[in-house]
Amino acid sequence: MKTRLDLHLELGRLLQHVQRAMIITDHNGTITACNHLAGIFLRKQKNELIGEKLDAVIPETKVHNERHLDRLIAGKRFYLHRSAIDDGQGEMGMLWTMDGQPDGLLQQTIEKYESALEGLSECIMGVDDKGNVNFLSRSYAKLLGINDPNSVIGKHCTEIVENTRMHIVIQTGEAEIGHFIQIGERTVLATRIPIFHNGTITGAIGKIMFHDVDELKALANRVQEMESKIEFYEKEMKRIRGAKYSFQSIVGNSDKIREVKNNAQKVARSRSTVLIKGETGTGKELFAHAIHLASPRNAGPFLPVNCAAIPKELLEAELFGYESGAFTGANKGGKPGKFELANHGTLFLDEIGDLPLDMQAKLLRVLERKEIERIGATTSKKVDVRIIAATNRDLWEMTRKGSFRDDLYYRLNVFMLDIPPLRERKEDILPIASRLIIKLNEEMGLNVASLEDDVKKIFMKYHWPGNIRELENVLERSMNVIDNDDHIRTHHLPVYLVKGRGLAQAESIYSLKKQLEEAEKKAILRALEKAGGNKMEAASLLGIHRASLYRKLEKYEISDV
Repeated sequence: MKTRLDLHLELGRLLQHVQRAMIITDHNGTITACNHLAGIFLRKQKNELIGEKLDAVIPETKVHNERHLDRLIAGKRFYLHRSAIDDGQGEMGMLWTMDGQPDGLLQQTIEKYESALEGLSECIMGVDDKGNVNFLSRSYAKLLGINDPNSVIGKHCTEIVENTRMHIVIQTGEAEIGHFIQIGERTVLATRIPIFHNGTITGAIGKIMFHDVDELKALANRVQEMESKIEFYEKEMKRIRGAKYSFQSIVGNSDKIREVKNNAQKVARSRSTVLIKGETGTGKELFAHAIHLASPRNAGPFLPVNCAAIPKELLEAELFGYESGAFTGANKGGKPGKFELANHGTLFLDEIGDLPLDMQAKLLRVLERKEIERIGATTSKKVDVRIIAATNRDLWEMTRKGSFRDDLYYRLNVFMLDIPPLRERKEDILPIASRLIIKLNEEMGLNVASLEDDVKKIFMKYHWPGNIRELENVLERSMNVIDNDDHIRTHHLPVYLVKGRGLAQAESIYSLKKQLEEAEKKAILRALEKAGGNKMEAASLLGIHRASLYRKLEKYEISDV
């Protein structure tokens, strides 16, 4: 069982957490416990009070039986409230609570805030409701040429600062933000704020925001420079992660291409999934860019993914991302996938027909649930991504053969755009060629004007199995062999075009495709030789992904060198 001494000690510990001045005395009137605030009231240390008679510290507390006492100590009036402490066996002492404003506590508070204001090195002045100065920071005093800030306390603000409006702010009760005033030879920017207490103005605070207008100008210049940089970086981010081509970039005035463009512009306004079908080189990605730019998502990212270019084992990580430690070699902290990066934007899945069956199932789940799960994660993340898919394969035939999921096909084929091949819109060949010449001139630093008439006739007769991509390749090759000429002429063209052979016939003689493949194979061999057989280094030299290099090694049957 606890003794009365134990109870006094326990009560004493509790007092230390109370935000009021309190003292505990035993039945003899001896102080057994008190808190820090009581010491401030009585201007004594706490340990000096323990063991003292309360009557010796606060006179005439013993002779009165009233519960509430009014006392005056060192000119300060405060009130004592007395309550008996009963431990169940009778009265064991008294709890004394003191109310009032302890002079020492007020002084400590004032000194604390004044010290804080001084430490800020700010130009601050405070005045009372009469406009008399009650605070002046050292920085402000230095600006005014005053050695001792305390020497101006009590003086009217107009005596200290010639052009001040502090007294006017007290009269109007309205703050003044960012006003210019003249102090000596300097023009400074000042702010003045009235202080209210219980609805009455009790004073005002003034602060110099800039010691000189030149500082403000310098800051404005820095802000302007920063805004310019931010604008530049925003444009660069949009350029890197955004779409590059609009519908104006799609050249052609044939009925077929106008119909496709018209339909594409209509679907662009919605959030529906779009499937773009067309032969290789018809400009499927160009349409995907244009749809994104014309959509409400045009401020968001546009991310293209070539499903055929990424190895099967890396495809899931590329699309959905992974958590830290998900597999050997995983980046610390994990990595977001293309779906996360394209959030609130558009994800363009090119060559969707080459997507493996297991990935088709995972893609279908994302499209249905609108959430992704990183590799190694235990929770899912919501994503808001529009899908535009493209293929040069017959997906419907693939579903019949079981190489493409029919449920995914229907999910992707909400709206289909079928891009016509170049041979079906021959009236667009020459306008496209003219636009490509302008583009290639800029890239190659040339000044080719146009095609000669015979070349135009050849272009119109040729069936262009490689479509616009083949047309661009032919033009680039021709412009590379031009010498001091401003027109592309027949002798600049590949032989198979001049002789009117189809591509299949010409492959054995002078096939552009054969030439390109041969050049690519030679470049790969040179890169591997220079890299000493290191495929990662060789891929870096070639400027392609390592996975792309592996596919090309397999295509050209290149063994280790």
